[in-house]
Amino acid sequence: MKKTRVLFVTQEITPYLPESHMGIIGRHLPQGIQERGKEIRTFMPRFGSVNERKNQLHEVIRLSGMNLIINDSDHPLIIKVASIQQARMQIYFIDNEDYFHRKFVFHDKADKFFKDNDERAIFFSRGVLETVKKLGWSPDIVHCHGWMTSLIPLYIKKAFKDNPIFTDAKIIYSIYDDDFSETLNKDFSKKIKLDGITNKDIKHYKKPNFVNLSKAAIDFSDAIIHGSEKINQELLEYIKKTGKPILEYQSMENYIDVFSKFYEKLLDENSVLKI
Repeated sequence: MKKTRVLFVTQEITPYLPESHMGIIGRHLPQGIQERGKEIRTFMPRFGSVNERKNQLHEVIRLSGMNLIINDSDHPLIIKVASIQQARMQIYFIDNEDYFHRKFVFHDKADKFFKDNDERAIFFSRGVLETVKKLGWSPDIVHCHGWMTSLIPLYIKKAFKDNPIFTDAKIIYSIYDDDFSETLNKDFSKKIKLDGITNKDIKHYKKPNFVNLSKAAIDFSDAIIHGSEKINQELLEYIKKTGKPILEYQSMENYIDVFSKFYEKLLDENSVLKI
């Protein structure tokens, strides 16, 4: 019997970034899901604060070398990988000199939001999907964590919908308390456009703030998980109205088993998920 394949895409994984709730889940959930008999792949951005030497990152030459065009500019896609030996798990890192070699994550040393955070999110999401295509690895579940992954559902459902790698994938979006108050670049909706994406699909991106990015991710996902105990109230109300399968916040003691069962029910066409 074929193993269920789960693709994890997350903006934070412990120990590569300072410890956070999302980072801990990003580290332990894939391991736990793998230990429960599923096949996994895990991706995160190679932020400049990730210590390559300490964490023994190395470039995967066979996966690197592609160029992604964003806003009419070419950006080389570099793929790196590191192993968490005790978990028997590999982490793939999406890297690019223009976007990820600064020593900060989303804000500079003066706490100013990077002007190109919009393009960094686009590059990361597209880079993950292009790499999975190159791996020839077709996921059954794609589980996204954090706002930086919020374009993944749109791209899979629209731009990559005819690619056999992603045709049958179910998308789960975990929403956390990683809100930001800033608005992304005003041209964001133009920059994300790829073949298959219509003007109707990008309605939320006309004002690209945290809430609207999250609403778009919810629209194009098959199920939603409350990743944090407290999440944005407007999003809570929006999620309820969708009628989609929802998994509310789970305690850290048993969340891996609950998530694993949630995946299985989502894939079982005869199962009715509790909403």
